[in-house]
Amino acid sequence: MILKSVLEEVTEAQKSNLLKLDTGLLRHHMNAIPELESHALIIPGIRRCGKSTLLHQWLINKYQKAFYLNFEDPRLYELELNDFTRLDQIISEQESNILFFDEIQVIEGWERYVRQKLDEGFQLVITGSNATLLSSELGTKLTGRHIMKELFPFSWKEYCEFKSLEPSEISLNRYMETGGFPEYVKTENDDILHQLFEDILLRDIAARYGVRDVKSLQRLALYLVSNVGNLVTGNKLKSLFGIGATSTVMEYFTHLKQTWLLQFIPKFSYSARKQSINPRKVYAIDTGLINVNSNSFSDDVGKILEDLVYLHLRRSIKEICYFSEKCECDFVVFEKGSIQLVVQVCYELTPDNLDRELNGLFEALGFFDMDKGYIVTSNQTDHFEREGKTAEVLPCHQFFEIKTPILASH
Repeated sequence: MILKSVLEEVTEAQKSNLLKLDTGLLRHHMNAIPELESHALIIPGIRRCGKSTLLHQWLINKYQKAFYLNFEDPRLYELELNDFTRLDQIISEQESNILFFDEIQVIEGWERYVRQKLDEGFQLVITGSNATLLSSELGTKLTGRHIMKELFPFSWKEYCEFKSLEPSEISLNRYMETGGFPEYVKTENDDILHQLFEDILLRDIAARYGVRDVKSLQRLALYLVSNVGNLVTGNKLKSLFGIGATSTVMEYFTHLKQTWLLQFIPKFSYSARKQSINPRKVYAIDTGLINVNSNSFSDDVGKILEDLVYLHLRRSIKEICYFSEKCECDFVVFEKGSIQLVVQVCYELTPDNLDRELNGLFEALGFFDMDKGYIVTSNQTDHFEREGKTAEVLPCHQFFEIKTPILASH
């Protein structure tokens, strides 16, 4: 329970503080703001990726009179679903029918309130740092009346624009080191990414889901962020960290994915059961986060490059698997179940690894009956053909510039 006067004080202070923020870089894939009308616009993404700045930009440029409330404010810890009647009173006194709600998912049952406001003719923008906003259950509760646009840390192009750099191999290597969290890109203060890592584990996972063995969660997360691009299984990690059950490890995986900290991609299989039991490959949401928090003392730039390519693909597409039969290929990309793209990543092709990398790509191309695939490298260009199929070798910065049908459609 919370007083109306407290709600009023918080809303006024929050909007005032939001308007004082640096307007920042207008995010590329957010340039075209869909008309809200009868649908809620939901923008989920990891903490500190720029969601509040995005709302600020829209307040300044398009929705000056919108009502704004961040539900994660400590002064609102006592807010309950019943208190939305008091919020309604405050909203009714505003001049706008546009509502900006940040982190509303911390209030249980928030979907019913959003549906109510949509039915009343309000236009809503909702941001949050928990992937429950992406759930199919949400679509049921809002009966399809929402548009989803994920927000990630800066892409390479956004990074170049933010830092006033020309797109090149040099700027890409720098981006691979710093990643794309706006505040870190601006200051390069490692404490920012150390604190973000801890905040996600302690606040977004341990506190939210009642994790008792916080130390094991921290050790597991540190291990995973230090092993991007590698295969992981719940059973192996259970033994490695002395966690009581494989199911507990898998719960941690789910929590880490829901906060966007880590992503897990399955081995391709036409069998859903086999896909669920095979090892998964782990990737982090940002390469700067890896470099700052990893406890790996060997700088494996190949794995960092692989993570970077994964993130480039993931910004547009969710259906990504790795392929492994006789050989392995890093990424096979689908849209609505149809194969679209086959990609292998190798920091530097050498006489020692060339056959392995080509065999993995060509086997995947043959399996999916694709004519062409890509090998993404640090700075090499080449071209190989085998049995009517083509392997195009490109430096990463050139691969990021190409417009394949699947990437161009998003």
